[in-house]
Amino acid sequence: MHCSAPATRPLPFRSLVQAALLGLACVGLSLPVQGATERLPAPVAAALQRAGLPPESLALRAFPLDRPRAGYAWQADRPMVPGSVAKLLTAAVALDQLGPGARTRTELLSTGTPQDGILETPLYLRGGGDGELDSAALWQLLRELRQSGVRELRGGLVLDRSAFLPEREDLQSPDFDDTPNFPYNVVPDALLLEGGVQLLELSSGAQGPVQARLPAWPQLQVDTSGLTQAEAPCRHWDVLPLQPRFEPGQGGTPPRLLLSGRFPVECRVSQALQLLDRQWLLGETVRQLWLSLGGTMSGELRSGRAPAEARVLQTRWGRPLAEVLRGALKRSDNVQLRLVYLRLGQQAGADSALPTRERAAQAVQRWLSEQGIAAPELVPDNGAGLSRSERMSAETLAAVIRQAAQGRHAPDWLAGLPLAGVDGTLSRRFQGSPAQGRARLKTGTLRNVVSLAGLVQDRRGRSWVLVLMLNDESALWVGRPALDRIVDWLAGQS
Repeated sequence: MHCSAPATRPLPFRSLVQAALLGLACVGLSLPVQGATERLPAPVAAALQRAGLPPESLALRAFPLDRPRAGYAWQADRPMVPGSVAKLLTAAVALDQLGPGARTRTELLSTGTPQDGILETPLYLRGGGDGELDSAALWQLLRELRQSGVRELRGGLVLDRSAFLPEREDLQSPDFDDTPNFPYNVVPDALLLEGGVQLLELSSGAQGPVQARLPAWPQLQVDTSGLTQAEAPCRHWDVLPLQPRFEPGQGGTPPRLLLSGRFPVECRVSQALQLLDRQWLLGETVRQLWLSLGGTMSGELRSGRAPAEARVLQTRWGRPLAEVLRGALKRSDNVQLRLVYLRLGQQAGADSALPTRERAAQAVQRWLSEQGIAAPELVPDNGAGLSRSERMSAETLAAVIRQAAQGRHAPDWLAGLPLAGVDGTLSRRFQGSPAQGRARLKTGTLRNVVSLAGLVQDRRGRSWVLVLMLNDESALWVGRPALDRIVDWLAGQS
């Protein structure tokens, strides 16, 4: 339960930024982190005790924005699994290194020149890591090519994902958990369509087979003969096994999606999932869109790299990075942040033989060093926090937050943090509490991790940097209320 303080009006974003940048002086418990005797504040200890969590499961760092060696610390230097609060680091580095106006490019290229509306050479579709590439954007790109006079594509289609190395990391990555088909588990590449997922509708009655269809692909056969009904609540459908297998079809055989597993009786759901082969999906989408524009297409579909001499025929520009990050942080979009992280690696050395993710990790470490932030415990992974190997201390993340909140891109970085009780992943939390409208915090959730990190204003308008990381096997079930109480306590100080 939240504290029963009267609801506060959400503080205007401009006021929050001004307060953060002013860094008003604050009286607090002075605890120099280096060599200090750490003490767990009584309200924090009470919140953990109420949740049945041991004190050693928490890492805490909180200090006034202009006094980084004051405030509160508990296990602040301990390496913890951060969860999605790791996105704050990725966003801060990307805004500084790529720039808020950085945009991706998706291009159509060819080595030949169309003659009488006919392109005899292959058409290359080259991706640049645009996480918002969808069928509408692809249609616009092809429409511009069609309007340029091209009518027949005779050389086939080549999909160029070479912006990142390896080009298809999704083919090499083990499943993160038991629901690998869900959107948050998508491992992106440089040419990802519709976020890598497709909408599936499933329904069942009291008896009879489970019905399924893909609304966007009515011509695709969906075989549910391998799905059996289960006596389980409909709301628990996503914890039952559901295994898709895609068969692209050949020699006149139509493509099929075969579903096996279990599905609740008398249940109807609509969910975006990873179901279809990416290569087939992208090629078939281009073919259908091109036909709808009055063109014709022949030749093979394959992967490859556009030659250096290839000429750009059409370009789609993605939205500026600052705009992308604002929405991605608000909703904690793993795919978008993983792509931004890969873009850091791409910029760090396009000609390097190192995997792009390793180059991104080097870019992050360089940035931290340039900011004077020592992070010997940091173990980066994919930039989104969807990782069990990633490690970060509360002290390191607190230093990143302080730097980002006072840096040249502070407004863009702060704009992405969910506002407590108002929007994003905090829209339903902190309502009617001291923190409502006074805290901009990124959330983090894994099976054994809950975390919160960002900026909190107390009742006197003083801005605090706050990092809370809870690592415990029961964290997912009881940890969130405990962290919320700690935030309320800090926001309620006067």
